Formats: sequence, structure tokens, C-alpha cells
Amino acid sequence: MTTFTELPLSAALQQKLAAAQFITLTPIQANAITPALEGKDVIGTAQTGTGKTLAFLIPILEMLRAESSKNEPSKNISALVLLPTRELAMQVHEQYEQLRDKNMPKAALVIGGVAEKAQIQSLRSGCEFVIATPGRLQDFITRKFADLRHVEILVLDEADRMLDMGFLPAIRRIVQILPQRRQTLCYSATMEQSVAALVNDYTREPVRIALGSVLKPAESVQLEAYEVRPSEKLDVLRQLLYEEKGQTLIFTRTKRGSQRLAKELERDGFSAAMIHGDRTQSQRNAALSGFQEGRYQVLVATDVASRGLHCDDVAHVINYDIPKMAEDFIHRVGRTGRAGSQGRASTLVTGAEVLELRNIERTLKLRIERKQVDASASEQPRRFVQNTLASRTLTALPGEVFV
Repeated sequence: MTTFTELPLSAALQQKLAAAQFITLTPIQANAITPALEGKDVIGTAQTGTGKTLAFLIPILEMLRAESSKNEPSKNISALVLLPTRELAMQVHEQYEQLRDKNMPKAALVIGGVAEKAQIQSLRSGCEFVIATPGRLQDFITRKFADLRHVEILVLDEADRMLDMGFLPAIRRIVQILPQRRQTLCYSATMEQSVAALVNDYTREPVRIALGSVLKPAESVQLEAYEVRPSEKLDVLRQLLYEEKGQTLIFTRTKRGSQRLAKELERDGFSAAMIHGDRTQSQRNAALSGFQEGRYQVLVATDVASRGLHCDDVAHVINYDIPKMAEDFIHRVGRTGRAGSQGRASTLVTGAEVLELRNIERTLKLRIERKQVDASASEQPRRFVQNTLASRTLTALPGEVFV
């Protein structure tokens, strides 16, 4: 099975998929959608950017379409999707709105960081589909704004990230309200022990789908690292941006660092926006939509954006600051090279960060090509020329094995 037309879907949904130019199934979609349509529980792990959202939205769409065709459609919440971040929840909501028929119910978006009045009104009006972050939904449950006793499909998306962010107590409180006889779909980029314990508690005889290594970047992403002096770092970044024709996503470690860097790039003439934890939701929405629509060439972000951001046309990811954890490296570089397209991920390292990069390589068992600044280029700090870079063979440290 390679195309959406081969799936046993309603004609209306097939038309919507074709209009949205969804033609070829990704491996996770080809393996997960059919058992989900049959009502089976599914546990899916795959690299970021492999199309997991459609893998769970299509079964929900078909269920809600069947409900809406009844003479008296249900006004109870039938489907619930839990996600770790507001941005990811909004993108799932947007995807659903693109594919639903006009006679199908709108989804209630339940997220923090925005006014709650409209969200409460959506829940009270009898919505059938809720897309939520755990913290805000738990708050609404406590205040008796949400009734989850009739949920038929539960989706846990980016389960590993939700646990990383401390949502386990909220998830457990939410799930204990749901009917025991329900369908559960769980998708995650990794399946660590804590995640495995969670999904084993909440699934029944699930179909397990594991595609490729979830602890390695996609093969479509070119990985490279530039070892530079601290005084050269910004100049190297500028030249990488001068040479890049597509859009670039830059990651920093701190909120203050992202703000300083975005302002510096704006002074240099780049159209840049920023996303970090101190930005309001409206500011984050404006930055993301502007980047997605091409009004900004550069988006500077902390790791709040490393998961869940769906931007199809990110040509280049740059780690201006090296991530703290190897897993964060995977999710950062996973923002490019999505759905089989080619991408590029560059990491700038100075001084002691070289050892941190080695630790990431050792943990992920991968090799990152080193590119070195020629000493003669230092006289022209704003002209970091590509042909002055020399590839350097990576030498294994004691105990290291590269595969």
C-alpha cells in the first residue's frame, strides 16, 4: 500500500485528501491507519517529520463522519487528542479543519496561554472532538467544564515529550475518567521505559509499529559541525545565512540568548522572528505564522520549538548553542528534512562544547562531519567563504564505536 487512494476511506475524505495534495503514504501512515480504522489500539514510534498526525487524524475523521451522518448525532466528546505543546495542538487543529466536511463538528482547542472563555464555550456547546494540552484540560475537568465519560478514541501524541514536561500526573487523572472500553492510539518519537510503562497501562493488545531508528536523525538530513572561536561564532552564523536561500531555524539554549540573537540578526538586515517561553501566545503565533508564510527568513527559538513545530520548508537548522541532551539534538534537527525532503543541520561549537558534541555523537552512535575555518579567513570576519572549509576525519575516543 503506497497511496491514500488504497485506504478504505469514505469518498468525502478521499476528496479532501486529494484537494490537500496528500497522495503518497509515509511508512507510519501505511502501517498504522488500517489497524486504527479497524478499531485496534496502536503504538507507533518513528522519527519526527514522518506523518504521524494524519495516522491518528484519519481514523478520528472517519468516526466523526459516521456520527455526523446519524439523524441525531452525539453531542458528547467522542475523541480526545493530548499533546505536549500549544503549537503542536494548534497545528493538529488546523490539519483537522482542513480535512473535515462542513457538516462535521468543529474541534475544541483546549490550551494554556490564551483566553479561556472561548474554550469553555466550545466545551459547553457540546463538542465531539477535543484537542488539548494536559495541564489546561485537567484544570477544566476540575472546574467541571469537560465531560470525558463518553470518549471512544484517545490519542497520546508525542508521549515522550509529555512525560519530559512533567504531564504524567495530569495524563493519569484525565485517563482515569475515560471509559475502559475505548480505542487508544499512542505516537512517540522514542519509546523509553517510562513511556512504555504508560502505554502498556492504557492499551489493550496494541498493534506495535516501530520504523527506523528513533534515536538518529533522518538520512535526508546533512549533519555538519563548525568548530570556531567564540569571537567567530556570530560571523560564521551570518555567512551561513548569507549562503542559504531557504528558511532557517536557529536554536539557542536560553530565552535571553534567543532574544539577543534575533535582534542582532535584524540589525544585520535579516528578517527574523523569535519564539521562547516568555513570549505571549499571540506573539508566538505571529512569529510562527510569519515564518511558515515566508515573511521571515529566520526563526530563532529555544527548545520550546524543537518538538511539535511543523514547517514543511525549513531548509536549514542551525544549533547556535549546542543542546544539553542528545535527544534534544534529534528533535532540533528533525525540523528539517521532513517527509523525505533534503535538509541541512549545522552545529556551531566553541571550546569545551567540542566535548559535548562528542558526547552527543557517542550517545547517538553517529558521525557528524567537521568543517573548519581556515586561518586566512579570519581577516574577513564577515566573509566566511565555503571553499575555505576543510573536511576533517573524526577520530574515535577510547570506548567509542561509530556505526
